Amino acid sequence: MAEEKVYKIIIVDDDDFLVDMYVTKFANAGVSADTCKSGGTLFEKLKSGVKPNLILLDIVIPVMNGIEILKELRKEKLADDVPIVMLTNQNDDKNLAEAKALGVSGYIVKSAATPSEVVIEVMKIIKNEK
Repeated sequence: MAEEKVYKIIIVDDDDFLVDMYVTKFANAGVSADTCKSGGTLFEKLKSGVKPNLILLDIVIPVMNGIEILKELRKEKLADDVPIVMLTNQNDDKNLAEAKALGVSGYIVKSAATPSEVVIEVMKIIKNEK
């Protein structure tokens, strides 16, 4: 019997309740979700050789916001081959335009998508990036 491939993602968000819910939803879909509350933690993981299939990145995070983290990732070339999806409540054109200019693979507004829809969208992006 062929073993089903387990995907690995990193969720960067400081909302424990939401993160726990997403970790559970992704686990139920066969996806291992690692979590970071800050850009610094994400950079450490990537520099240590962690290779996720996708990074889910919130915009509103203390210290460095998601757009700043994205800029740093691009500058340091830490995740050039990893799709990055913004998962945020920031539903404004400025953030969307900036994220798209930085090459994100998706932009999901938390309040407009159920957790199940987020998992479905993320799985589509992971499978299309292969």
